Amino acid sequence: MPSEVSPVVAVVGATAAGKTGLSLDLAERLDGEVVNTDAMQVYRGMDVGTAKVPVAERRGIPHHLLDLMGVREPANVARFQALARRTIAEIRDRGRVPVLVGGSALYTRAVLDRFEFPGTDEALRRRLEGELAEVGPAVLHARLAERDPEAAAAIQVENGRRVVRALEVVELTGRPFSASLPRLEYVDPATVQVGVDIDRPTLDARIQQRVAQMFDQGFVAEVERLLDEGLEDGLTASRAIGYREVAAALRGELTLAQAQERTVIATRRFARRQDSWFRKDPRVTWVRFDAADRVEQALAAIRPAPR
Repeated sequence: MPSEVSPVVAVVGATAAGKTGLSLDLAERLDGEVVNTDAMQVYRGMDVGTAKVPVAERRGIPHHLLDLMGVREPANVARFQALARRTIAEIRDRGRVPVLVGGSALYTRAVLDRFEFPGTDEALRRRLEGELAEVGPAVLHARLAERDPEAAAAIQVENGRRVVRALEVVELTGRPFSASLPRLEYVDPATVQVGVDIDRPTLDARIQQRVAQMFDQGFVAEVERLLDEGLEDGLTASRAIGYREVAAALRGELTLAQAQERTVIATRRFARRQDSWFRKDPRVTWVRFDAADRVEQALAAIRPAPR
């Protein structure tokens, strides 16, 4: 009989849908270890605002790829891909099951799917970043919309860093940036994605409750501390939902009540984008967030592949 290789399991879906609880349940049942795929949980000190699971609540399950960087450091999908794939291989070498969990769809797809990163050109990047500083992200986003409408539709106007990267790839390769995005083809065929299905009214209510809890649990103090550590100098961390709103309040531009409400609105908008991204992937097996047998449903979708 052929020996079996551990599957690679990814729990996906919208923020506040219940991914964390399901990932812990699956890791317990599969003798697994959790691998973070949330772009903001890689930052040290970004705990309350990213709903990072406290060590005491991890049920003794090893967690990987948390707290890797300081808030001044920019995140890099290519670097994360390499780290995550190495971590997955090490977990499987130990005979255990990697259980990926996080709401960053691009990070998840970069790890699971065939995704080769185009090169970079420092001079071109500097020129585009100079234009970004001079004219702002809206002008560059409009240029991207002319050259690659599909990429522009997938990138928020205010995300100047991704707009610059997309334009850089278009100029370097002569091909659309969207052509370099991951294909729906797993690197490892023993991969299973489990999505947490939740209706929008319930999700909206859960997001409002989560944000209220964040503010009750010391979120403002966390942002104050991270500002002292250089949060606003970080190209990636400074854009995190909630952190930018509280930072504005601490500058006197908003009240804390306004910052909380804007965090709720931004999180709901983000959750809709997450859900839309994952719904487009036909390989995801969806389980209802409140199904009594959701763990059993997820386990039924997970099958080890023959070596």
